[in-house]
Amino acid sequence: MEMPGNRFKQGLREGRWQVGLFLGLTSPISMEILAGAGFDWLLIDAEHAPNDPASVLAQLQAAAAYPVPVGVRPTSHDPNLIKQYLDVGAQTILAPMVDDAAQAAALVRAVRYPPAGIRGVAASITRASRWNGIKDYLAHADAETCLVVQVETRRGLENLDQILAVEGVDGVFIGPADLAASLGHLGESSHPEVRAAIEDALRRIAVAGKAAGIFVTDPALAEKYRQLGASFVAIGGDTSLLRNAALKLVAAFRDNAAPFPPSRSSQS
Repeated sequence: MEMPGNRFKQGLREGRWQVGLFLGLTSPISMEILAGAGFDWLLIDAEHAPNDPASVLAQLQAAAAYPVPVGVRPTSHDPNLIKQYLDVGAQTILAPMVDDAAQAAALVRAVRYPPAGIRGVAASITRASRWNGIKDYLAHADAETCLVVQVETRRGLENLDQILAVEGVDGVFIGPADLAASLGHLGESSHPEVRAAIEDALRRIAVAGKAAGIFVTDPALAEKYRQLGASFVAIGGDTSLLRNAALKLVAAFRDNAAPFPPSRSSQS
């Protein structure tokens, strides 16, 4: 068996426009539905959703029959937890709350095998290597592993240039919600100060030659960010898709339905 290539990482290198979705339902069934929906990438969220290595494994298995690449966002920078997500088969890690170059460099080491990193070696018992079924897995794993760091605080913006200089960081993803909170505008991602900070960050990331990404749900705004240098976007989440579709469905039947006819007893 040959080493599977990381299509998402290749897309970042080529600067291709890639549209993705966050998954928080922890369901292999919803994963499989969305894996066939045409997204360029999917991300299993273990930072805010109740995912763990076992639930991530089940979702990766559900997505395996589809061509879409699937990454994982862990709860923290814990190298032991990152190691587990890589071992169950994730090839892309989106690390939250990266505030400086030292954190970024530590994450690079966490996703790589020695001597470049500290990832533990146990290929014979891991799905990532197909239990030693992938030819020369250990020799190729680092090249196919993608690390995207999430900058979402004032401190992260202040240290952005140093973070961008860290070798091994494949992309930088801007988190508007946490960034807005850090800038003193909790719940106001569209505040002018937040928008200005986002636009400046995207330009700086692109100029540095790194892939720039962001969470954005408005198509017009996504296109603006694309013009500023963004090459990959998360355009929503599975939980929001389900809730919004449910609200729309029930409203259509309640708001447009004709009133019930009177009962026979009321007509007598």
